[in-house]
Amino acid sequence: MNLLIQVLQFSLPAVIVIATLEGLVLALVMRRDYNWRAYWASLVDALGRQYLVYTLLPLSIAQPLVDLAWKHRLFSVPLNSSLAVVVLVIAQDLSYYWFHRASHRVRWFWATHAIHHSSNEFNLAAAYRFGWTGKLTGAAVFYVPMIWLGFAPGPVFIAAGINLLYQFWLHAEWIPKLGWLEYVLNTPSHHRVHHACNAEYLDRNYGGIFIVFDRMFGTFVAERDDLPCRYGLVKPLCSNNPVVIAFHEWGALGRDLWRSPTWRARLSCLIGPPGDNPSVPSVVPSHANDGGSSARALR
Repeated sequence: MNLLIQVLQFSLPAVIVIATLEGLVLALVMRRDYNWRAYWASLVDALGRQYLVYTLLPLSIAQPLVDLAWKHRLFSVPLNSSLAVVVLVIAQDLSYYWFHRASHRVRWFWATHAIHHSSNEFNLAAAYRFGWTGKLTGAAVFYVPMIWLGFAPGPVFIAAGINLLYQFWLHAEWIPKLGWLEYVLNTPSHHRVHHACNAEYLDRNYGGIFIVFDRMFGTFVAERDDLPCRYGLVKPLCSNNPVVIAFHEWGALGRDLWRSPTWRARLSCLIGPPGDNPSVPSVVPSHANDGGSSARALR
């Protein structure tokens, strides 16, 4: 466990170095048009989150629920066997699947998650663009059932960190399909679909480490050779200003809440799908085929 904690502590500098090397190879060796402004925006986002936001806001607003679930847990699950660790990893990935799915279907969570989808490029630098407001949305609530069932909060959130670290390599456009692994694991091919804004690919492939839950719950779509992925928001965010990236969807959400005529409409705006508030006619539905929206993107 201590080794995993050390890995996570040093993971951000490591992935930044690897993403930088990818950018240099793509730009200098392969002569591709690499967007270095987007690279710097992602870097500022990551460093600001890790060394400023997490210092000032170390706890999630879901922490009281986490503590309550652990205090009143049904069982205590000791992680003293390989089977227990496997169950922890699978249960965490299932929890992540529903967190990720909700992050696309509930606008309150989407306001933060949209930041990860704001890059119009798909590369390793985009992998650590997560925004600064995740803990303020209470996303940790999706792991409360695991903790209530008896998994200690520490191992649960370490597993969540390992899950995100696994996903780093998935943000590579140059890695091909990986044969039989595509049936079980989340792969770069599956994740390219997830980040695509093509109508045929929207809201698909939410898995973290595994892709089996997408297959089970009907959200899986395979990457097609005849349909290249287009990345970013349905209505592209052209700014590389880290502050604009971090708060553009929160601003759109605030405007829609202000325009909503009733409290019921405001609640619908908060918990309904992004861009799908009928009480605010000025918002173009985000699920329109290639139409555009102030509030939609896919990771």
